[in-house]
Amino acid sequence: MPAPALFLVSGLTLYLGAAVAVGLFETLGAPTVSWWRIVLAAVVLLAWRRPWRRRWTRADLGHAALFGIALSAMNIVFYVAIDHLPLGVAVALEFTGPVAVAAITGRGWRERGAILVAAVGVVLLAGITLDGDVPRDDVVIGLVAVFCAAACWAGYIVLGKRVAGGGSGFDGLAVGMAAGALVFAPFFGGSVVTVVPDVGLLAFLLVVAICSSVVPYVLDQVVLRRVGTATFAVLLALLPATATAVGAVVLAQVPSWPELVGLAFVSGAIAMTATGRD
Repeated sequence: MPAPALFLVSGLTLYLGAAVAVGLFETLGAPTVSWWRIVLAAVVLLAWRRPWRRRWTRADLGHAALFGIALSAMNIVFYVAIDHLPLGVAVALEFTGPVAVAAITGRGWRERGAILVAAVGVVLLAGITLDGDVPRDDVVIGLVAVFCAAACWAGYIVLGKRVAGGGSGFDGLAVGMAAGALVFAPFFGGSVVTVVPDVGLLAFLLVVAICSSVVPYVLDQVVLRRVGTATFAVLLALLPATATAVGAVVLAQVPSWPELVGLAFVSGAIAMTATGRD
């Protein structure tokens, strides 16, 4: 299956899972929902891959663990962001991470110019959000969270390529998710007494984990084996439009025309980094 088609499936499942997660924020809180997404995804991946059968080097384990911690941190702060910002806006702003990766790993004028184009989109989206109906405190928290998520996403792309290139692939993903779950357990593990006895809540969290973690990140590993880091960042340009569509249909977060212009600038910035090489 072509890489763009894989990304379409990845994006749809990723943001459908996020839309389901938003409905759970009032029950558990956004960071806790995200941690459970990581935990349950780790359980599914460990049961599927059984990575302990593999012969690991210390370096491979270290890379997989760092990859998983970056991934987990990205998920947690992103859920904080979408608790305070519209889904499409949050995803577009988070794309400053992949744009930075594409610009740094590329060499041409397009990659450098993409930073400026992305900056215009970010200023538009941030300004519109600040002047919109969302309370200013929510906007500030959301913007801080989403730019932290962008930094984590950049690390996820770089480390993910190293994990995929090292041959550990899905096994590295399973180990990484388990490492991320353990690192953040001291902060969110107290919710076990609330979640485990509630079968319905646990089922919804499992749906979020499969849709937003297992399916998209497995597909990411498949694509990362085929393409380079810069190209991978470019393909991620398919996701802002997907997030906006899911937000509009599922969460009734219909974007305004100025927001659509900002989204177009961000997606255009990522497209500019496509130079036909890995």
